[in-house]
This record gives sequence, structure tokens and C-alpha cells, in this order.
Amino acid sequence: MENLTHFRRILFQPLGPRAIAGRHYWRIFRRVSGWIASVSQSAFVISLDFEQHWGIYDHSSVSAYRKKLDGGRRAIPLILERFAAAGVHASWATVGLLLCEGREDALTLYPDHPAYQDLEIQIRDVIADSGDSESDDPYHYALSLAQRIAAAPGQEIATHTFSHYYCLERGPSIRDFEKDLEAAKSVASRHGIDLSAIVFPRNQYTAAHLAACRRQGFKAFRGNPKAGPYLPRKTGDMTAMTRVTRLLDAYAEVVSSERLLSRSRHEEGLVNVPASRFLRPVSRLDRGLSWLRLRRICDEMTRAARVGADYHLWWHPHNFGTYTEENLAFLDAIIVHYAQLRRRYGMVSLTITEAAARA
Repeated sequence: MENLTHFRRILFQPLGPRAIAGRHYWRIFRRVSGWIASVSQSAFVISLDFEQHWGIYDHSSVSAYRKKLDGGRRAIPLILERFAAAGVHASWATVGLLLCEGREDALTLYPDHPAYQDLEIQIRDVIADSGDSESDDPYHYALSLAQRIAAAPGQEIATHTFSHYYCLERGPSIRDFEKDLEAAKSVASRHGIDLSAIVFPRNQYTAAHLAACRRQGFKAFRGNPKAGPYLPRKTGDMTAMTRVTRLLDAYAEVVSSERLLSRSRHEEGLVNVPASRFLRPVSRLDRGLSWLRLRRICDEMTRAARVGADYHLWWHPHNFGTYTEENLAFLDAIIVHYAQLRRRYGMVSLTITEAAARA
């Protein structure tokens, strides 16, 4: 309603006795165009799921993933340098366990861990086997990196829950989820971090989980695209067809790009800042085809900028753990394209919380 009132004020503001002159009509057009731009300005949102081994503990060992996890830690400062140079804002959805000093701290802060019925490896067992500190175990603790991120310009520490909590897996209750959020907030506040945004692990959530986030004081979350292959689902419900569709869609328009572009919207008392696309890393198998993925992303960003929609790109730091130079070059190309869209269409770079504030 405020926007409509402002529009009327712009349109019908008196222009004096010479209002019928052409230049005064041009003045009206400029006023209206400025209002439209302020209302429909597109945003480029980036979020990174910072989880280290906590994100894969149920299906992969540290030894099997060591190269990517080590490389991901080295890549983070390089990503921050690029963001700072280009004025790019980003949300780093950080697993709360990474902010702990070590095993004893983690067990003290969160002694009651969720028990999943269908997972052979439980989070409590991984914590019990983890190291005493970050220097002893950089795969499970990363406070120094989180502090570096928090101190960088335009960067937000969001939560990825405390224990990389799976909302759709059998076993834990909503109360278990709230206790997890309480632990995440507690460890973050200890380091001067105020959490307002959440990214759900494996992108799993329900309306009940959103309500729990609202009760815990969260304001925004990263939702899923409104397209079949990207809807929330249990790990066991991820079919081969869904995986193939997502893979092909990264290179060509299998899912309509229009369904991947949106504006932030209110949902269950929070603001949903929906994801648009996962930034798949450069790999040995697709190095010759990575230009197709880049074209797909840039085309979608351009569409978003033209229609005033938001484009939300996300990935994990460890995705840049191998082929780091190639992945950083890929990111550089995206940032260059964003700069072009900023100059041409006024696209802005925002964190999840900043994008939610516009809803």
C-alpha cells in the first residue's frame, strides 16, 4: 500500500503550468521509472553451506573426503578476497559444531543429540571420535575461519543448525530440533554472532520446522525452488531420475528458468529467500562442458535482472576443494557478469537477511 501511495504521489505531483510540454511528460516518465526500479530491483544472493565433515558424516569418512575438506579450508580466504574486491555480499550457513573449541566443548554444549532411525552412523559417535581442538581436528572445528568470515565486509554468518540436523529423517522430534537451534544460537552468541537466517541441511524442512525457527527468533531461511526436482525430500526419497534431472538442468533448460526465479516472500512467519541454483563444481568429467553451466547461470541471472526477480546461488566451500583454480575462475566469471548486470539493471548483492528485509 505504501508503494502504491508513493506511485500516485510521483505520478500526480504538480508540474506547474507548462505540464503539457513534452519535457514535463518526460519528467513524469523518469519519476515513474525510478519508482518501478526501487520496487522491482533485482538481487543477487549467495549462500555457502559451511559444514566440513559434519555435512557428510553419515555416508563418507574424513579419509575419503580429506582432499576436498583441506582444499575447502584453503579456498575460503580466496573466495572472501574476491567478494571483498567486487562488493559481493554472502551468507555463510555454518554448522554450529564448527564454532566449538573441540570435542569436550561440543559435548558440554549439546549433550542430547538426535538419534536417526535410518542412519548407521549417529552424530554423537562422530563427536565422541573428534579431536580436542581445531588445530588437532580441522575437519570438525573451524572457529578461526568462521571469525575471519564474520570480520569480512558484507559477509553474514547464518546457521546450518548446530548438528547438521536432518528435518525429514525418522527419529528426532520438533522439540529436538528446537534444542538444536538453541545450541546453535548459544555457541554463536559466545563469539558475538547474532543469528537471524537459517539454511536447512539437505534442504529438508516442513511448516512445523519453520514455526520452530520463528519461535527461536529467526527471521529468514533459504527455501527451495518451486520445481518438482528441487522440492524438499528425505535422503532415501532421492531417486536416480531426480538426480539426473538436476544434473542435466545445470547444463540446459530442463526445468524452466522462470520457475527458478522469484522474490523473497513471507512464509510461516519467516521470509523465504528461495534458492535458484546449486553451483556445481568444476570436475575432471565436466571440464570441457563447464562453459555450458556458466552460460546457464549467466542467462538466468540476466533474466532475473530484467524482470526484477532475485537470483540465489549456493554451494559448499569444499566444492572448491579440488580443481580450486578452475572453480575460482568460474566464480570470477559469475562475479564479472554480476557487475555488468549491476551497471545495466541496478542489480544488488545481498545476504539472505538483507534480501529478507526487502520483503
